[in-house]
Amino acid sequence: MKKRLFILVTSLVLLLGSFPTYLHLHSSTWSIQKFQSQKLLWRTCYTNLECSTLTVPMDYNHIDDQVFHLQVLRHRATTSTGYLGAIVVNPGGPGGSGVDYAYDAENVVSKAIYSHFDIVGFDPRGVNSSEPLRCLTDKEEDDYIANNGRALTQKEITETVTSAKMFAATCATKAGVRLGHYSTLETAKDMEILRIALGQPKLNYLGKSYGTFLGTLYAALYPKSMGRFVLDGAIDPNASVRDSNLIQAVGFDQDLSDFLKQEKNLTLAQISTLIDFSATNQLQTPTHRIATPALVATGIASALYDPTSGWPQLSMALAQAIQEKNPTKLLELADEYDGRDTSGHYVDNQSDISQVINCLDSSDTRSLSAITADEANFAAAAPIFGPFLTYAGLTCHFWRARPVLSPVPLHALATPPLLVIGVTRDPATPYAWAINLHKELLNSTLLTFDGDGHTGHNRGSSCIDGVVDHYFLTGQAPKKSLVCTA
Repeated sequence: MKKRLFILVTSLVLLLGSFPTYLHLHSSTWSIQKFQSQKLLWRTCYTNLECSTLTVPMDYNHIDDQVFHLQVLRHRATTSTGYLGAIVVNPGGPGGSGVDYAYDAENVVSKAIYSHFDIVGFDPRGVNSSEPLRCLTDKEEDDYIANNGRALTQKEITETVTSAKMFAATCATKAGVRLGHYSTLETAKDMEILRIALGQPKLNYLGKSYGTFLGTLYAALYPKSMGRFVLDGAIDPNASVRDSNLIQAVGFDQDLSDFLKQEKNLTLAQISTLIDFSATNQLQTPTHRIATPALVATGIASALYDPTSGWPQLSMALAQAIQEKNPTKLLELADEYDGRDTSGHYVDNQSDISQVINCLDSSDTRSLSAITADEANFAAAAPIFGPFLTYAGLTCHFWRARPVLSPVPLHALATPPLLVIGVTRDPATPYAWAINLHKELLNSTLLTFDGDGHTGHNRGSSCIDGVVDHYFLTGQAPKKSLVCTA
């Protein structure tokens, strides 16, 4: 599952602004049937795209006049012949913008796909343009992100707990009665209302990273409504918080080791020393911005997602930080991940909403003392990233709303044929998660990309991309699982 530091979204950070509401529902007596009977009113936006608003209930268990207005964007199929319906896309997160992702449809899927399918993205409740929840100010966000890292001493543990309590309390104040209604389970239910509003008899879906968890919940709730599903960068929906944190830490450490194999002038010891040095607050840019251990780790992790573009940037950033004691490039990598611009403004609310969603999506019954006692195990398994993920999710221990968990066990799910994609050395969603999800989705085919980086589709593998295209265009999945190297 996504952690504060490391799960990178593949969405573009587009300054799309706020969408006006085009659908007005006037009633004080709501029912699920009324939500399911609404029609999307499309308007032209961004020259050749279409935008609309979907209204969904705040609380599916107690439907009343409290609603969310979700923003939707559609890239229409570019050919008038052979139309195959719509594909709903989600880029990951949690907190990634489906609107931004669909905006970039021609770079997200192949021409063969966007020619015959509408590509539709929506911003989930509380995300980006869908009534976004922002808990912290820019200054508060700076402080929270910079200090939300490893805790090796009692003083640092106390500071971490204080920070977690602050975030939980602030979000409770900002969200009010909505605090407990930003879960992925509720977003999966929203996606079913979207399917109906789109007039699609079946939901076709492409979900990346966290988007695979959203797709899995939809599959558990609405198996008869499923069309063609591709779940890429798979998440294990049944892994515990502790085990998820640990395997992800190991994944990042392993990918860092792979990166260092091609670097003749960098070592793991140098990186460890750099992180320790940053703890003294002496690692500063020429403009005196401090690179804390959390920011150094975020910058490194951010670059590991994509070996093609990220690894060269990381090489330069580490060389600058180690040799010159200048963290400018590392902070640029961290800021790109965190959505922070050069003026110190956070261009979206993903840093906040990702934690909000995570706290509603999982339950961790470990005590603080149990988490602290496990720190040595994390550090032994993953010396660099283990200490940073030991306390991941601590905020949820102080959350003021109950988790919203699936009422359906996420085991042995019977679905139509679908594809699960895993990358053998994916740092963010380790390959073991893809194997486990494949086992739980009884009619799935596992596509394995033998390589580095996050997610396998649309990253240059003709093998992976060819199977995905064939599946979406024909509905036919391979009879056997495949391993692709290119």
